Amino acid sequence: MNDEKRRPPRTPRTPQAGVRAGELLRSLGTALATPTRPGEALLARASSPWLRRLPYAVAFATAAALLPVTVVVLVQDYRVPGGLAGALATVQTLPLLLAVTRPLQAWWVISAADVAGGFVLLASSGVDGRPWPWTPMVIVGYLVLMAALGLREGRRALVGVWLATGAAGAVFELLSPNRAAGLTVLLFVLTGTVLLVTATLRGRGEAERRLVEQETISEAERARRTLLEERARIARELHDVVAHHMSVITVQADSAPYRIPDLPAGARDEFASIAAGARESLTEMRRLLSVLRSEGAEGERAPQPGLDRVQQLVEATVRAGVPAELSMAADLPGPGELPQAVGLSAYRIVQEALANVVRHAPGSATRVSVRGDGEGWLHVLVVNGPAEGPAAPLEGGKGTGHGLVGMRERVRLTGGSLDTGPLPDGGFRVAARLPLTTPKDLP
Repeated sequence: MNDEKRRPPRTPRTPQAGVRAGELLRSLGTALATPTRPGEALLARASSPWLRRLPYAVAFATAAALLPVTVVVLVQDYRVPGGLAGALATVQTLPLLLAVTRPLQAWWVISAADVAGGFVLLASSGVDGRPWPWTPMVIVGYLVLMAALGLREGRRALVGVWLATGAAGAVFELLSPNRAAGLTVLLFVLTGTVLLVTATLRGRGEAERRLVEQETISEAERARRTLLEERARIARELHDVVAHHMSVITVQADSAPYRIPDLPAGARDEFASIAAGARESLTEMRRLLSVLRSEGAEGERAPQPGLDRVQQLVEATVRAGVPAELSMAADLPGPGELPQAVGLSAYRIVQEALANVVRHAPGSATRVSVRGDGEGWLHVLVVNGPAEGPAAPLEGGKGTGHGLVGMRERVRLTGGSLDTGPLPDGGFRVAARLPLTTPKDLP
């Protein structure tokens, strides 16, 4: 009773051992799925150093255990001369070390040694009543070799090895059917089972690896397609912006001879050339637009929005159930003073950011701020709080992902910068910095 009182209290078991075992099994599956080059050790590309050493340890332990046992059994039970028994045991067991890197070459050596051993045992005086043509040590070593073969070689080689094993057993059955006693059939069945199991494990691992690679390729292709679609959309919008300026150039060049009295003939020809070049540029742009714009995208032919439409975006977001507020500086350039590409980019950034809030953080408080810094830059900030309910990832692998992609492309187009990311409270922040003038005029 006193001893029981003195015992320290038992500490509860932690699941660390189970977790480590699970991680080890997952690492083993990944290592089996990773293809290795000829001459490379089994599991050579495993992430764990223990797994990389495992094939060597198994091969060494098997060979070290089978070699002395085989010598003793051959000498004492089968009455094989000591020198011949030692040589035969060496050739039957030590090539297992080669099976770690070149199992098919090891099979040629071991299978030949096993067949030779069957003939040696048939000529010995102690074979009666004992396993023949395969000793128990031969069966154990051969099955270990089959496991290495199944994890490395292709289907054709495995079928050939299996059939060769059956053929060797059939020859011994014909030589002495009474002594074989079905042992050759047993090895044939066990060999096929081990080869089938290990080849299935490797095939399943390779299928999972190919599936992961295909998913990675599909994800990259989806991102590439999204980027191209967004660039095409930006190109369509910029066409309207550039077309407006080209139309103004054409009208001014055509009307210059009528607006400016006593215009020299050379100047008239120059203005005519400018107008002709502008009209040609407009024609080429329309051809390009016909390729970029889909047939059903008639809504994109409307005038492109700018900062004057941001208020409407915020109001629409509020009607969608998101408590949003807008803070827009009063000293911002007017529609005619702000570059159209910058105004359009700012509008689209706010539009995409608010759309992400409605889609992924419904009901969260949102603040939109548009202001200039007095140094030639326009700052656009959209900040939302945490979602009231479960929120989906901002750009999940199954979504279109146009939001952040479009923002990055527009900011890159204007020569600005973009900063996006989650906030500590669970919200999200989108901050864009766009030039109010062309890059060459910036300080």
